[in-house]
Amino acid sequence: MPDLRSLQLLLAVRDTGSLGAAGAACGTSQQAASVRLRATEALVGVPLVVRGARGSSLTPAGELLARWADVVVDAAVQLDAAVAALRQDAATHLRVAASLTVAEHLVPRWLAELGRRARAAGREPVQVALRTANSEDVAALVRAGEVEIGFVEGPQAPEHLSARVVATDELVVVVPPDHPWARRRRGLLPAEVAATALVSRESGSGTRSALRQAVTAALPPGAPVAEPALEVASAAAVRASVVAGVAPGALSSLDVADDLTLGRLVAVPVQGVDLRRRLRAVWREGAAPPAGPARDLLALTGEAAAAGPGHGRAAPRRSGPAVPGRRRESPSA
Repeated sequence: MPDLRSLQLLLAVRDTGSLGAAGAACGTSQQAASVRLRATEALVGVPLVVRGARGSSLTPAGELLARWADVVVDAAVQLDAAVAALRQDAATHLRVAASLTVAEHLVPRWLAELGRRARAAGREPVQVALRTANSEDVAALVRAGEVEIGFVEGPQAPEHLSARVVATDELVVVVPPDHPWARRRRGLLPAEVAATALVSRESGSGTRSALRQAVTAALPPGAPVAEPALEVASAAAVRASVVAGVAPGALSSLDVADDLTLGRLVAVPVQGVDLRRRLRAVWREGAAPPAGPARDLLALTGEAAAAGPGHGRAAPRRSGPAVPGRRRESPSA
């Protein structure tokens, strides 16, 4: 596969129409850019660029590769922002804590966009230190003042914190393709979910508490809910355990999207249980989030939520009545 610099150079040729201008945009000479492009064409096995007296343009194969490269380069920008945020040093200006699902799927794109906006305005991007933990621990870090802003997944806003919805999500019950539930035509009933020992996240996880509350709300008062078949500390461990056939599991739609697309897991419909949930930003109790970078980040997440699916929010499947919000919780936009 072409390396990242080669893909960036190809995109620069497409955008500038000139090999020399593309090389300059990528910090290299025209001669070095030409050598790199020839090496990329040799690696891919087809011509990618047409060189002429009036400039350079992409071949049809080059255009196709460029469209694929756009996705890879954008993902690399998000990864770079996330890795930079993990570096905690004395020069950090914004301290953020996030639950694992939010940290994996949403925070990188938010931080990348925050950096892009700063550079567009002629400012140095803010340095961010990111800590990951389950939702209970994120809330504790915010209350203790160890971070300015946190992102949690629980069914309600944590007590004694201000909160704002920044994304919506839905839990999905999943099984491997050879599990009997994978062939069901009717959805699981609440009692069936409650009676099944699932692979579960650890105590304090927002995913675990959201599932338990949703199932309990759909059962008669006092009805029992089975204890987990296995407790693990990450969504990846839940997925691996479900794929291995330990037991069914329930995870965020963000966490299992690729597994469902590739057929490693099968989503099982559930009747009468509202599995939607809200992902929230939280900060120390008060009318507004802290001024400065924390407020800028929160404003950006609100814009992403308002933009809808594909912009930082998972599109939920409607499976029950909406869950009302709680006191001190602001709308996302």
